[in-house]
Amino acid sequence: MAELDRMLEANAQYAAQAPGGLPAPPARAVAVVACMDARMDVFRILGLQPGDAHVIRNAGGVVTQDTLRSVTVSQHVLGTREVVLVHHTRCGMEGADEAALLDRVEQATGARPDWPVQAFADVEEDVRESVRQLRACPYLLSRDVRGTVYDVDTGLLREVVVPD
Repeated sequence: MAELDRMLEANAQYAAQAPGGLPAPPARAVAVVACMDARMDVFRILGLQPGDAHVIRNAGGVVTQDTLRSVTVSQHVLGTREVVLVHHTRCGMEGADEAALLDRVEQATGARPDWPVQAFADVEEDVRESVRQLRACPYLLSRDVRGTVYDVDTGLLREVVVPD
């Protein structure tokens, strides 16, 4: 059975109990920017329920142009005011060789990506940089941005304090 078939079966079971009628604006007025790592169940880690928050995920949970676009829409269209970053330990982006990855993609496909990989050397410093980028974004209505690192081994979340 293909993975999509398994997912469609699981969805049929979910739909039988799904909470319908939730409003589009997140109930807790928060947007979460997190890594796409499969070990992270962002809703459970943060104690969220469906309808509570926007969750924006990408490789490394880094701030990209699309992250800025998504948070801007989240604030202007759907009323969020806080942003929470969730990076994590043992991330594949930490220490990744950006040039080697771009080379690998080009060798496999014949096309070299025109976007930066945004690998990083230190997860806490990357959280600080991501917080600074979001706070400096001229399009956001709120600069209430905080960052965290999730420990994939212990399940604990710790805040990385970034002074204003």
